[in-house]
Amino acid sequence: MAKYNIQPKKEKSARYQTLLSEETKDRLRDEIIRLIVTERKYKDPEYNSKKLAEDLSTNSRYISAVCATRFHKNYSELVNDYRVNDAMSLLTDKRYAKMSVEDISEMAGFSTRQSFYANFYKRLGITPRQYRLEHSQHK
Repeated sequence: MAKYNIQPKKEKSARYQTLLSEETKDRLRDEIIRLIVTERKYKDPEYNSKKLAEDLSTNSRYISAVCATRFHKNYSELVNDYRVNDAMSLLTDKRYAKMSVEDISEMAGFSTRQSFYANFYKRLGITPRQYRLEHSQHK
């Protein structure tokens, strides 16, 4: 299996992070969770930080600041974590056993196979196919 292009995360602090009050960051964090998780916006590959900012009547820099300070990751990493979690459930669910890994990736919200495999591998250290095989043997 070819290695994925995974770079270590660079720590940086932007000036606009200090412009938001702690209360505003907490409120935005709660609203981000509501939209991304509760309303399952992570499943929409077209939903990005700009659309999220519009839905929350704020700007994408503030979304970035809240993701960095409250979730300790960027917007893409946050959304992709939920997508990978969803894919893990779908890959081991007997109801979806006949579906291809690519179909599962689309259901979880990934727009490309490459993005799905790279994010899955980055998080778990194995490919989605390997994960499915390992977890189907244990049932």
